[in-house]
Amino acid sequence: MSGHFTTRQGLADVALAAAVGALAVTTAAFGRDTGAVDYALVVLSSAVLAFHRVAPRTVAVTAAACGAGYVLHAHPGPLSALPVFVAVATTASAGHRGGAAVASGAFLGAWLATGPTSHDVIERTALLAGWFLCAVVAGQADRNWQAYLRQTERRALEAERTREEAALRRAGEERLRIARELHDSLTHSISIVKLQAGVAVHLARKRGEEVPPALLAIQDASGEAMRELRATLEILRSEDEPAGTPALLVERACAAGLTAELAVTGEERPLTAAVDRAVYRIVQEALTNAARHAGPAKVSVLLDYGDDELAIRVEDDGSADPARPPAPGVGLTGMRERVTALGGTLHTGPRTEGGFAVRARLPLGEAG
Repeated sequence: MSGHFTTRQGLADVALAAAVGALAVTTAAFGRDTGAVDYALVVLSSAVLAFHRVAPRTVAVTAAACGAGYVLHAHPGPLSALPVFVAVATTASAGHRGGAAVASGAFLGAWLATGPTSHDVIERTALLAGWFLCAVVAGQADRNWQAYLRQTERRALEAERTREEAALRRAGEERLRIARELHDSLTHSISIVKLQAGVAVHLARKRGEEVPPALLAIQDASGEAMRELRATLEILRSEDEPAGTPALLVERACAAGLTAELAVTGEERPLTAAVDRAVYRIVQEALTNAARHAGPAKVSVLLDYGDDELAIRVEDDGSADPARPPAPGVGLTGMRERVTALGGTLHTGPRTEGGFAVRARLPLGEAG
């Protein structure tokens, strides 16, 4: 896809150079003093336009030099400036306004040097200067438009990624809610049934009585139900393994237009599966919130490995108001529950100097 797009751009650039060259040569043909050298200069000043994406400043200088030589030698009309106009516009579009200004000034200087400074020459020079200014403005407008399109595309990709992550997070939270409901309601009841059935079987055997088959069936069925319920709860509580690392999350955030950096201090070592998932989700949620709420901010992610705990700090310098308390969003609530379940601590809120901070501490266990 990228190679095909590049080929199309190259063909478009060649077509542009050919069209400008055809117009410039046609205009030169009407000149009375046009010679072979002049045609060569016109063709060269047009041909270099095919390379304006690769070397815009070189193209502008070459087109201006050839155009100036043609003007000084043949004294053509204002339309002789066409290749230089296009070169100036494409150079400004590439962000090199200084190069565009130098090329414009060089050509205008050559134009003024073609003869005595008469009223007619001054008027034509002023007209050409206005055209060059329009070329610079058009090039800058095209540059701004292309930047807008790229930013819109990045925002669309980020919005899609955020929606997918939000859907996955909601699904995980719903699984945990169902698991809590099952644990609080069924586990307790089945445990009581199993316990009472076991006590009844034990007392009957202790007294030398025959244990009723129904009681044995209740004991076996309750035990089997408890095992199946525990397996179901384990499935509901387990989450998909994180598809990546904090470093990959930071890389994705940068690709989406966020300015983010990761720092790791202390002796990095393997983490337990639960802590590893928690670290990934905390960094993921913090970066998502920064991209959504912080505006054009810089985000720093720090993982500090201590002797018995891991400190996680994600801070941005965005638009959060230090005097405003943090909103209790679903993502932050889920983050807090995850950290608390591991015996850690979590602090979130606006920073004194502006922006938002997420700080967590997780105990480190032995990774199995």
